[in-house]
Amino acid sequence: MQSTDLGNKESGKLWHRKPSPAARDGIIVNIIHSSSDYLPKVLRFLNVAFDSSGDCLIAGDHQGNIYVFDLYGNRFNLVQRTAQACTALAFNLRRKSEFLVALADYSIKCFDTVSKELVSWMRGHESSVFSISVHASGRYAITTSSDTAQLWDLDTFQRKRKLNIRQSVGIQKVFFLPLSNTILSCFKDNSIFAWECDTLSCRYQLPAPPESSSILYKVFAVTRDGRILAAGGKSNHLHLWCLEAKRLFRIIQMPTKVRAIRHLEFLPDSFDAGSNQVLGVLSQDGIMRFINIQTCKLLFEIGSLDEGISSSVISPHGRYIASIMENGSLNIYSVQALTQEINKPPPPLVKVIEDVPKRKLNSGDLKMKVTTGRVQRPAKLRENRMQTRILKQDLAGSFENKENELSDGLNKKRLQILLKGYGEYPTKYRMFIWRSLLQLPENHTAFSSLEDKGVHVAFLNLHKKYPIRSRKLLRVLQRTLSALAHWSAIFSDTPYLPLLAFPFVKLFQNNQLICFEVVATLIINWCQHWFEYFPNPPINILSMIENVLAFHDRELLQHYIAHDITSQLYAWPLLETVFSEVLTREEWLKLFDNVFSNHPSFLLMTVVAYNICSRAPLLNCSLKDDFEYFFHHRNNLDISVVIREVYRLMDATPADVHPNGMLHVFAALTKGQYPVFNQYPKFIVDYQTQERERIRNDELDYLRERQMVEDMQAEVDQQRVEDEAWYQKQELLRKAEETRRELLLQEEEKMVQQRQRLASVKRELKVKEMHLQDATRRRFLKMQQDQREMELKRLDDEIERKVHMRDREIATTAKDLEMRHLELESQKRLYEKNLTRNQEAVAKEMRENTDAFRRKVDLEEHMFHKLIETDQTQNQKTQKLIENLAEAEQACLNADWRIEALRKQRCDDLQRHECYREVARLLRENRRTETEVLDAMMGEEARKWEEAKEKDFHLKSEKKASALADASRKCFLQKEINDALEHAGHAYRKVSLNQRRIQWDTTERDLMERVRTLRQRLTAQARSRCQTPHVLAT
Repeated sequence: MQSTDLGNKESGKLWHRKPSPAARDGIIVNIIHSSSDYLPKVLRFLNVAFDSSGDCLIAGDHQGNIYVFDLYGNRFNLVQRTAQACTALAFNLRRKSEFLVALADYSIKCFDTVSKELVSWMRGHESSVFSISVHASGRYAITTSSDTAQLWDLDTFQRKRKLNIRQSVGIQKVFFLPLSNTILSCFKDNSIFAWECDTLSCRYQLPAPPESSSILYKVFAVTRDGRILAAGGKSNHLHLWCLEAKRLFRIIQMPTKVRAIRHLEFLPDSFDAGSNQVLGVLSQDGIMRFINIQTCKLLFEIGSLDEGISSSVISPHGRYIASIMENGSLNIYSVQALTQEINKPPPPLVKVIEDVPKRKLNSGDLKMKVTTGRVQRPAKLRENRMQTRILKQDLAGSFENKENELSDGLNKKRLQILLKGYGEYPTKYRMFIWRSLLQLPENHTAFSSLEDKGVHVAFLNLHKKYPIRSRKLLRVLQRTLSALAHWSAIFSDTPYLPLLAFPFVKLFQNNQLICFEVVATLIINWCQHWFEYFPNPPINILSMIENVLAFHDRELLQHYIAHDITSQLYAWPLLETVFSEVLTREEWLKLFDNVFSNHPSFLLMTVVAYNICSRAPLLNCSLKDDFEYFFHHRNNLDISVVIREVYRLMDATPADVHPNGMLHVFAALTKGQYPVFNQYPKFIVDYQTQERERIRNDELDYLRERQMVEDMQAEVDQQRVEDEAWYQKQELLRKAEETRRELLLQEEEKMVQQRQRLASVKRELKVKEMHLQDATRRRFLKMQQDQREMELKRLDDEIERKVHMRDREIATTAKDLEMRHLELESQKRLYEKNLTRNQEAVAKEMRENTDAFRRKVDLEEHMFHKLIETDQTQNQKTQKLIENLAEAEQACLNADWRIEALRKQRCDDLQRHECYREVARLLRENRRTETEVLDAMMGEEARKWEEAKEKDFHLKSEKKASALADASRKCFLQKEINDALEHAGHAYRKVSLNQRRIQWDTTERDLMERVRTLRQRLTAQARSRCQTPHVLAT
């Protein structure tokens, strides 16, 4: 049993080796989710649900993390963090990437597993939702809580109908019947109703169960055809209802160990037409027992008392069972492994006992007895003796055909016969046959070590050069190419490797190990000698193809030569893309069925056959662009004709031209570790690697310097912006001060005017009051003229007293106004005095700061001059040491260069000598072959013989002329090279010393110029800072 801990990973593999569940437990993988805190703890899974395909499932834990597990693709992904526990899940919506989740806050949310975004948010429940049922069409959903059930439209995510009930009668479950338009509602009083989904009218109600076996229903399950309903509760009895007849037709009693039933689930079967016969019963002890409801027999069980099951879900196709354990982990069971013992065929009824002769058996006497199925009885007569056939195995033949026996028990010869008969392998078994033909070792550890090295630096920007729409396909291609580059350094510089590997990556994108090993096997066997002329195309391979084409279709080759079309144009594009550009998927698979089943030379013969089968359109082409287009696009060509032509070429090509003699036979990858691949010019690859590293370092230095310059420029810009902001702020302060001074003066003038108006108003009021009082006095005098004299006298005294008091108040008010005016004048003078004193203090402080800054700048310039003088002295000493070191280094370099040149000349001489010997041998063989051919054709075609002799004579004269020209050119080049070496030996040291001296002079001038510029800048900044206080002071 494999165990996978999700940890804090958001994606990864479910298992690292192919699962092989045992028949006793059937567990494919055990999934644990533990936190990565200081004190790690297990995050318990709460709910799980399968999608409609049955190969993906979704699970949520009590912290709201929701994962999608792809059992077919061996991947898991974290799709959502809801931050609260989920109470129910549904993953079989009409849009395959969406799922529903019920949360602890009584809401239901819809998320998308691809974009990981919220699609909709549905509210309406007032208690926890414990069940979500989706209609077979995926359009409607029913969510059930303890007090209500609600029907939702998943197209608009609006509520269509709400089921309200009395508080005394609770809801157990409301769900859709499979493959029908009926809603089944089950209540806590054991009443069960069936409703029409569209009209929500009641179709029927099931009768009450008999009183003798009355139980309170808690859990329910329905078969796929919707005919049988299973119900259970706190009892070991199961009730089976026939929904068509609307009656209870069977009661099943579980074992005595079962006291309560917690969950029911029917096990689907592909061959029962939906009438499921196997029912899974989860009891209170955590064990789920699977029984046959017809025979009432226990078939198998999962879980145990130590590792109990909390809840369980079965996939729609019945292949997997997902169970949430009581410890919070998630177990995935294989139904095939669990039912392996049940589905095993019965043992044969007939057993045959055969007497063995009492002698020692040798390897040639192995026998196999083929008999009929009837019972054999001993007979006395010879005529009635049982007839048997004895098959002797030919051990010698088996050892000879050992290379044709594959690891999976397949025979390569028989596969080739099958391939020639049908033209291709069956689609269902093609991948299995390919893995057997290629004998893939499946080195999981070695491949994991290559994959753990990460993406190779050469393929970091692969998406820019090859913009593939599928991100998954691009990621798999990038990982496969990186693994190849980590396996051998040559593949990081091979430009056509993505084109070569892409069709296999697209074919095996769900199994990266097989993809890598198929591409590696292809490179080792069918790409032999491809990298000997790296980075150029394989000239030797292209020469083989050209020789075969010249033998079988000289006219087409002459047409290529006449239009300057080389094998790099008509052969290499087909090889570097392995025909993926010119063939469809089905044609390509059919071709590689034959390629993988034959000798590695079959691929080269396919290139020749493709050209020969396309000779008619190719002979009509005359432009180079037309040829390029033809070999880079699909053409109207039957691949079966091409394959037949390949087999004809394999048989009809003579041995001296056939690539069989130059290519090794098939060799599979080694087990455990992959073989070392070094069939390439290592010094070229090392040189390119060094150059690429040097360029990368130079680029990093350039980027670092550019970043430094940008930072300096940013600092300068920031300083300039700050200076401008400071000046603007000072200007705004000055303007604000002037504005406030003007406002203060205006306010003072307004106050004086208001006081004057107040005084005049007061005077007017007093005058009016006096006039009124005078009129009143006159009126009273006139009215009381005849009254008592004493009253008149008293009134006169009173009037005089009031007049005296009024005069005194007026005088007092006038004095107050004069005193207030004097106070305002004194305050104004005091404010002006304080303002003048503050300005003088600020100006004095600015002058002191300016003097201090000027003294600091002078001191810094003095120290800077001393530093420059010290640095110049040190530079002179350093320059002398560098010159001495450069002279010694140059002497060593000259000696090494001469030694290396002599060694290279010696190697070139040896290689040239070997090439001359090989060419001479080939010329001798060619002359011998030509003599035999000419002798055979002498009697039949005299005229052509004369022409051939003339052409041969002309060819020999051309060869002699070419040889003389080569010899003269060689002598000339040798002489020039010797002269150049002698001249370089004398002049190189002088030139290098002069260059270093010029370089140091230039560096010194640049340094002095930078120092001068820096001093000028510091002086300008000091002057500008000194002038600023004077301006403010004025």
